[in-house]
Amino acid sequence: MKTYTKYIEKISLIREPSNFKRAKIKSSMEAQEYVRNFFTSISIFESFFILLLNRGNNTIGYVMISQGGVTGTVVDVKIIAKYAIESLCSGLIMFHNHPSGEINPSQKDKEVTEKIKNGLNILDIHLLDHIIITENNYFSFADEGIL
Repeated sequence: MKTYTKYIEKISLIREPSNFKRAKIKSSMEAQEYVRNFFTSISIFESFFILLLNRGNNTIGYVMISQGGVTGTVVDVKIIAKYAIESLCSGLIMFHNHPSGEINPSQKDKEVTEKIKNGLNILDIHLLDHIIITENNYFSFADEGIL
């Protein structure tokens, strides 16, 4: 019989209380107002969050996926899928900010959105929107019909 010498890790989802109350998200306007509270700075560095929702579009949690520099941050579909699956969400909304104040999505923003949407579809998790936030405005992929 083979002897194993290394131990494996027990993987679990660690949930922590937050200061944010549950909300029912009915529009991109409500969503962007809700998540602005997660950002420590909108105009200094780029951050990427997901808002996890149940079937009734009630918030069940949020995750900061990454925080980067002035011009970008790393977004990994596997990390987003991990949190989506572990939370048993039915849908999610992605958010990131543009410190430059440019409201329109870059080509990279569009590509990562499509990649994540396709990955989540396989898991029967709906990407409801991807919202770009600036200091005074926002852009919704769903509202613009490009999701």
